[in-house]
Amino acid sequence: MAVTEGGLPETFPLPTVPLEDAVARQYRLMECVARRFEGERLFEADAGVVPGLGRPRTTAGVEAVLADFFDAEAAALVQGAGTGAIRAALSAVLGAGDPLLIHDAPVYRTTAVTLRGLGVAVTEVDFNDRGALTEALASGRFAWAYVQHTRQRLTDSYDPGKVLAACRAAGVRTVVDDNYAVMRVPRSGVDLGADASCFSLFKLHGPEGVGVVVGAADLVARVHADNYSGGGQVQGHQALDALRALTHVPVMWSLQSAVGAEVAERLAAGEVPRVAEVRIANAQDRCLLVRLDRPVARELPAVAARYGAAPYPVGSNSRYEIAPLFYRMSSSSLEAAPGLAEWTVRINPMRAGADLVLDILRRSLHDLRETGV
Repeated sequence: MAVTEGGLPETFPLPTVPLEDAVARQYRLMECVARRFEGERLFEADAGVVPGLGRPRTTAGVEAVLADFFDAEAAALVQGAGTGAIRAALSAVLGAGDPLLIHDAPVYRTTAVTLRGLGVAVTEVDFNDRGALTEALASGRFAWAYVQHTRQRLTDSYDPGKVLAACRAAGVRTVVDDNYAVMRVPRSGVDLGADASCFSLFKLHGPEGVGVVVGAADLVARVHADNYSGGGQVQGHQALDALRALTHVPVMWSLQSAVGAEVAERLAAGEVPRVAEVRIANAQDRCLLVRLDRPVARELPAVAARYGAAPYPVGSNSRYEIAPLFYRMSSSSLEAAPGLAEWTVRINPMRAGADLVLDILRRSLHDLRETGV
């Protein structure tokens, strides 16, 4: 969809978790930890391909915690972060030439590489069109569907839960890309009935390169079987590091969502000159899309960096990202809406409050105006 000079399209942000519920999630996660780890084991970590497990005992313990927390049958920690998790899940259930149903929208680029490498026969259907989805599912052609929880197009409006329910009713199993959604939305893909949720623990403040597949026992068992190499294991110290980090994520993301809503409200009220329009969107991560009154979106991130903003992401909510992010639109969003590139900047508050985000934006736009940009 090409965006015209009329402004940003209407967006349909996914729901977020209120602070009180986020605190309850943290407590529940710790209850799951206590069931699986005796005191001192939280300070110890092993490594290697343990006979009978095929991975470190500590890693298996963390996997059990994650399965408990997400009310899933099993979980597998994998290398390669979210991309590795998606690749492991799809590889476990699909082979060359197998049909796969996906949404009719630009695919996240690393996922496109996985689909190309597997050689699956992809069929695209607009998940926003319930009739088209129902017709495709009724064809009997598909054993598996792939659903991205967050938005691929800015105008996507489909309810992931309803899409998964329709697939389940038709006997079609599902793999969900839960990156940018899990722990931020009320229910993950597995919570909504998917056979697998795949996501990066690096995006949840864990160590670099660690991802997880949570879901059905048969699928997870195949992931473990395929990942038989010692060099491919998530070692015990990595697993514990990811678990420790995860304990504070629910509260952190709830606060971040609240700050984003405050920034959007204040921008809409005209608090910062030269801002024409603002939307909250799940353009990959939940963020603010800020349309400016002139085409300076490409120049703004470098100027904002002088006032403490991050000018590019590391992992989109990784442990490295504490400063508010001022950045271009994602590649997949721009593929669907190229007209935004010059006019719209993506802002994520990260760990900052609304006052700092607005101050950086105000000062940056002032500097651009002073330099004649």
